[in-house]
This record gives sequence, C-alpha cells and structure tokens, in this order.
Amino acid sequence: MIPVNEPAASLAQFLDTYGLIAIFVLMLLKGIGVPAPIPSDLIMLAAASQVAAGKFAIWQAFGIILVAMVGGAWIQYLLVRKMGRSFLYRFGRYIGLTEDRLDRAAEAVRKGGAITVGASFVTPGLRVATVPACGLAELPYRTFLPGLIGGSGAFLTLHFVIGYVGGPIVSAVMRAANLPMLVFIAAFFAIGLAGWMLMRRRRKKAVDATLERLNDWADASCPVCLALGAAEHLRHRKSMPAVPSHE
Repeated sequence: MIPVNEPAASLAQFLDTYGLIAIFVLMLLKGIGVPAPIPSDLIMLAAASQVAAGKFAIWQAFGIILVAMVGGAWIQYLLVRKMGRSFLYRFGRYIGLTEDRLDRAAEAVRKGGAITVGASFVTPGLRVATVPACGLAELPYRTFLPGLIGGSGAFLTLHFVIGYVGGPIVSAVMRAANLPMLVFIAAFFAIGLAGWMLMRRRRKKAVDATLERLNDWADASCPVCLALGAAEHLRHRKSMPAVPSHE
C-alpha cells in the first residue's frame, strides 16, 4: 500500500521551500524518465494554483515547466536512441513499459508522425510510452520535436486552466470545512491511483499490469486525465478483434 500522506506532505513542503526551482527539477527528472511517486499533473496544478494566488507570474511558471517537460523528454529520447532496443526491452518492464506496449506505441508514432506524437502527449496512458517509442522508432528530429512541443504545451495549458480556476475554489472549500490542504492532496493521490487500477483490472499479467498502472498514475492522475485515460482505454478495447467462440 502506497503511503499517500508522505509524498503529499513532502511535495507541499518542497514546493513551499524551493518554489519554481523545485518544480523545474521535478518536471525535468520526470521528463527524463526518472521514477518519482508524484503525479506530473499534481505538480502542474499546484503551480497554476500558486499563480492564481499571486505567488508566481504565469509566464514564469508556464515557461519553466514547459522547458523542463520538453528538455527532459528530449534527453530521454536521445538516451533511448543511444541505448538501443535491447536495453529498453530489458529494463523498461520494471517501470511498466513492456515490450508489447513499446512496440505498439512505436508503430503508432511511426505511422502517424508529429500529429500522433502530439496527441499521445496529451493522452494519459499513452504519454509515458511516447518518448521511448519515438526513440525506438528512430523518429526524425523534425517530426519528434514539433509533436513534443505541441503536445506538451497543450497538456500543460489544460492543467494550468484547471489549476488556475479550481485551485482557489478548492482552497476556499478546505478552509470553510476547517480541513488542511494535505487532506485534499492525499485524496487526490488515492483517487488517481484507484482510477488507474480500475481501468487496468482485467490485465492477465498481474506484475506487469501493476507496474503499468503505477507508471500511468505517476504521470497523470487528475479527474480530467482519468476521464481522458478512460476514453482511450475504451477506444482501445473496442478496436481489439473479438475473440472467436469455441462453443
């Protein structure tokens, strides 16, 4: 069981102490692919709510996060291309990036180009596999970079709108109820994790499926992301060929 209170408390203290520097470092590391038990969208929502509270200028917060996202993903893309397919297949499964998942994602970005890359960055459940898939597919820089910037910018904009509008509302509600913000953050972690677990509940390989769920959760777990992830999950299930009956 993941102790949701601990990472939530650590995140709140870290952001309060180091501000935009902390946000940049966290988003850069997550962009590179370093596992961290803090959902990316929670960091973006927190930054947007602090913008709404007047702690940061919107152009500073948005620009720093976008640079971290693009820079981290670019580094990960170059590392994947350098390390090669066998290395990623061997170690990717430990963070939920199975060989089958990577191959399917690589084929999708190879066929769809920059538009598919951009759309994948906006879609939870696909985001986490997009960069390594682009590296495996040896997607040209001129195709990968526009998709990366466009998709990351759209994903960040979505969360800034949600955080800017919703952050002050959540704070007001928590103050009115005389509850610490930590309660909301802990609930955010728990609901997001439960959502990804529910969407992946029918996977046969329990270990690989659990790692995939945790990786998706660490990448995106806000209500909007869960809705987008559920829509993509249903679309994928409907596109799968029917299993013939043996009656």
